[in-house]
Amino acid sequence: MCGIAGTIGPRASLAGMEARELIKRMCDVIEHRGPDDWGFRVESFDGSQSAIGMRRLSIIDVASGHQPISNEDGAVWIVFNGEIYNYRELRENLIARGHRFKTGADTETIVHLYEEEGERCVERLRGMFGFAIWDSRDKSLLLARDRVGKKPMHYALSNGAFVFGSEIKSLLRHPAIKREINFEAISDFLTFGYVPDPQTAFKGVYKLPPGHTLSFKDGHIRTRRYWDFNYDRDEQGDAPLTEREYVGRLRQLLSESVRVRLESEVPLGAFLSGGIDSSTVVALMARQMNQPVKTFSIGFSETDFDELKYARVAARLLETDHHEFVVTPDVCRLAEEIVWHHDEPFADVSSLPTYVVSKMAREHVTVVLSGDGGDEVFGGYQRYLIERGREKFELIPSFIRHQIFLRLSRALPRGAYGKRFLSVNSRDAGPRYVDSLSYFDEETKRSLFSEALLAELNGHASTKTFEEIFEEPVSRARLDRQMYLDSKTYLPGDILVKVDRMSMAHSIETRAPLLDHRLIEFAQTIPASLKLRLTSRGWETKYILKRAVEGLIPDEIIHRPKQGFDVPIKHWLKGELGAMCHDLLTSSGARQQGYFNVKTVAGLLQEHRLGVRDNARHLWALLTFELWRRSFIDREPAESFAGAGSAANLNRPEAIAKASSGS
Repeated sequence: MCGIAGTIGPRASLAGMEARELIKRMCDVIEHRGPDDWGFRVESFDGSQSAIGMRRLSIIDVASGHQPISNEDGAVWIVFNGEIYNYRELRENLIARGHRFKTGADTETIVHLYEEEGERCVERLRGMFGFAIWDSRDKSLLLARDRVGKKPMHYALSNGAFVFGSEIKSLLRHPAIKREINFEAISDFLTFGYVPDPQTAFKGVYKLPPGHTLSFKDGHIRTRRYWDFNYDRDEQGDAPLTEREYVGRLRQLLSESVRVRLESEVPLGAFLSGGIDSSTVVALMARQMNQPVKTFSIGFSETDFDELKYARVAARLLETDHHEFVVTPDVCRLAEEIVWHHDEPFADVSSLPTYVVSKMAREHVTVVLSGDGGDEVFGGYQRYLIERGREKFELIPSFIRHQIFLRLSRALPRGAYGKRFLSVNSRDAGPRYVDSLSYFDEETKRSLFSEALLAELNGHASTKTFEEIFEEPVSRARLDRQMYLDSKTYLPGDILVKVDRMSMAHSIETRAPLLDHRLIEFAQTIPASLKLRLTSRGWETKYILKRAVEGLIPDEIIHRPKQGFDVPIKHWLKGELGAMCHDLLTSSGARQQGYFNVKTVAGLLQEHRLGVRDNARHLWALLTFELWRRSFIDREPAESFAGAGSAANLNRPEAIAKASSGS
């Protein structure tokens, strides 16, 4: 696990800086991604230079896996971030073809596979990855990102210089890259709580989408999609299995997906929330490890949000070496540091506890397994149930919904009883589902944005792309289309970004067995009716997964009410955090920027303070935007937060509960 960065371009684009000095600056700013080692490679050609570099977190082949790594004759070089779980079988095949290896690292396997298969080498890789290959033979660069987007990759082309990196802050070290706000991306952020691929919050800087490669040669960029989620069961050509057969095959794949992720030369553990997904991962780890699994959980002092009791149930049954930490509102002092690690405004407040649980875990392990992806793969979100209930409104003629419902909704004042109900149910299936994902809807944003910002946006509709994805003919089942949209947007844009940035902030690698692409491809053959199913208990999400893990994890966890990883931010915003939020959002600096309507912001603050309306999600989104603007636009971002700021002042996370068979 590492952080990578690099650039290709004319010497003039370096603004007098030496390429070696630049690549070091680009790598130093992401030292948290790899504190164990660093390396670089610089080449000059035709008045231009290429420079690739990396920071390494040593996991496999700790002794000899130094990067960059080349092929036998030094013509092809790679910097790599991630883990390849099938590298041993690939390596054996490549040796049989005559390739000679200098290391035992998975990184070197990719170099030789590239020699054989070019950019299609990614199709053979099983794992999580973001890598760059410099081919000096034709002066080309290949970037690649794993299928679901576990590992990040950013790029920009400016003044003839192509620049890339695991984090945007590396790109901002290059003199050709400017710190300018992408206002369409900010509008998208306020809609969804994150900036969706391929945009970023910075003009001219992009994310390489999951399942894509990018080639740069002779000043030109070409991208190619090599993988996508596929729910077309007719195309897959397999005869449907019985429920029992699906369960049996699913158990096998779950076990294998965990097994291949247990290889490590450093201590390994797991995040345990007490939900089905993380409990399943820990249970399968416990069956395959010869020592107790180290597990890490987060709770809250507010009992309505605390899930530690379920984590304790799982930890006790599975006899894990269990560690807990209770998060208090003091954690909000980390907001600026967390925004720095995200590089962009990011409104998912669960970044806070994810940051803290990663900090706690790093005191014991270097690698953790998580249950991320189960909701997208097996249909676990409560919104799938909610949307099923809303389908009955489609029986009402569309002209009544589109005209009467919508007009009545717009006529009602903000927050009026029934306004939201009429607005939501006036829509067709796609727009209605996309609306359910939103923080600020389009109507609220129009009242929030200043006249100047509205003019800048020129009618930009943040929901358009999501609605188009929903309408893609991936399946006749509506649940499949909902999961497809979530897997293409929310999963890589929110869930995986949060886990990657918050864990790598503490130099810890996170592996997600439920997002193994072989498991995903099998899960997509399972009918939607076996994921969301009507049972004697009512409509159940993740039905087939629950069947598959019966006897593996406690029934109390399988049938517990769905809660999700929620944070009591609405309570915190009425205390000390509320004062901080008010000061930032109403400061002279914020007002002078002129992005938002001052009265609308003041109204949101007052409504929440008085308990008239829960505006916590809106306010946290605006708060993270303001912190990002101050940290990245008003000034050059800090080089590092390591050992500084409020993180150092937090109480040291301690193991306060240890579960065993006798506890």
